[in-house]
Amino acid sequence: MAAASGLSNARKLLEQVKAGRKDLHFIEIMTCPGGCISGGGQPLGADLDAVRARMQALYKIDKQEPLRVSHKNQQVQRLYSEFLGAPLGEKSHHLLHTHYHDRSDTK
Repeated sequence: MAAASGLSNARKLLEQVKAGRKDLHFIEIMTCPGGCISGGGQPLGADLDAVRARMQALYKIDKQEPLRVSHKNQQVQRLYSEFLGAPLGEKSHHLLHTHYHDRSDTK
């Protein structure tokens, strides 16, 4: 697995893949530098010092939390066992997955 933050890092990673790197099974590209913390949903012209402070606070919280992956969360496990069924099953796929539609013809 690899994750790249920012398009310049994505380019470097993709060049490695083009050159023959074969040890990756999943690649995540975060086009916003620093990920969603300073990404498209944030106000334009945000104070970069405030963004950096927010990033550091979130990384610190994440590092200290005992539960860091959703599939180990008891509430998520209960949701699957009592309602959704198996992960990647028909019901969970229908309710939880995003579907995109071509809207290039709308103005």
